[in-house]
Amino acid sequence: MKLILKQKFLSWFNTYNIYDENDNVVYSIKGELSLGHKLRFFDKNNNEVGLLQEKVFTFLPKFYMYDNSGNEIGVISKKFNILKPKYELSCNGWKTTGDFWQWNYSIIDNEEEKIATIKRLLSFADNYEIDIPNETNSLLVLMIVTAIDIDKESSAEAATSSIN
Repeated sequence: MKLILKQKFLSWFNTYNIYDENDNVVYSIKGELSLGHKLRFFDKNNNEVGLLQEKVFTFLPKFYMYDNSGNEIGVISKKFNILKPKYELSCNGWKTTGDFWQWNYSIIDNEEEKIATIKRLLSFADNYEIDIPNETNSLLVLMIVTAIDIDKESSAEAATSSIN
């Protein structure tokens, strides 16, 4: 299954859609005003299926993932690393690997099998092609990709403001 995450160039609350290969909306993400990022995930029928919430007041970014019943299903934590960004996942024994500077990376399981491959597409906004061999993992993968994207945007904004 291939998904395309298309962010709007100017989006106030991180609200955007995820499309399939035929340009049909399969998920929507709607951000809320909150201390830290808070994003709700909806399926194509507009049913809420998950929540991604950033924990505030932590040394490095940390995001909690919840299912539609409010049960925690995993955590994404940025780890300290001077040379390149590194993320730790506490869900299903998954890991991230790849080139986060170029925004091309993979999510793999304990046996090094690919859960998803993520590639950034050239555009004004951050758009990604997400290849997920097992469709049942799509929501969890989208939450991980979204958390990493939020962290990368925040890091880029911080670097830009420190230069000015």
